[in-house]
Amino acid sequence: MQIPEEIKQDFSREPLERRNLHADPLVQFETWFGEACDEGIPAPNAMTLATVSSDASPTARTVLLKIYDRNGFVFFTNYGSRKAGQIKDNPEVALLFPWFSMGRQVSVTGSASRISSAASLKYFLSRSRGSQLGAWTSEQSSIISSRDILETTLAQMKRKFTEGEIPLPSFWGGYRVQPRTIEFWQSRPNRLHDRFQYTRQTDNSWSIDRLAP
Repeated sequence: MQIPEEIKQDFSREPLERRNLHADPLVQFETWFGEACDEGIPAPNAMTLATVSSDASPTARTVLLKIYDRNGFVFFTNYGSRKAGQIKDNPEVALLFPWFSMGRQVSVTGSASRISSAASLKYFLSRSRGSQLGAWTSEQSSIISSRDILETTLAQMKRKFTEGEIPLPSFWGGYRVQPRTIEFWQSRPNRLHDRFQYTRQTDNSWSIDRLAP
């Protein structure tokens, strides 16, 4: 089925100029992320994470950005999950922040690696108790016969951790994606969009290039 042209929406914005970009892409990301939050975009920290298996089969899924700083972008997951296994085989990943209603997106390529247990614990303790129990309950990406298995395991975890702090599971924690490239894309009329790509240099400075749309 061909998608009709009438479904197309125009999200064109003002021009994105090189002179308006910050020299540091993480600072530029912070600016755009703040504007996405101010616009009221649902889950502006939702990002597509693409990984590749050992046999070169790609997989993409949505995860939530939980921390970003000068060192990169951090998300959390079960270390037994499909994404974790693929990252172990090939740490090169891609991220995409699709802020469609703003006519913007940010794409990232880089290498993913585990953060420290201490850093994972700090974040884990900030989560709701329900989310902490969920981390203990699900053997992420494993095949299960029914949802009843999850509900039964969750009830067991509630009984096991009735009082006090819930400990960090040894099989759960964070990954940091250290960016190699970061592209900022902004919608313009006639599909002649503005694209600027930051590329990390050997001295950790960044080059900035305009790309053809």
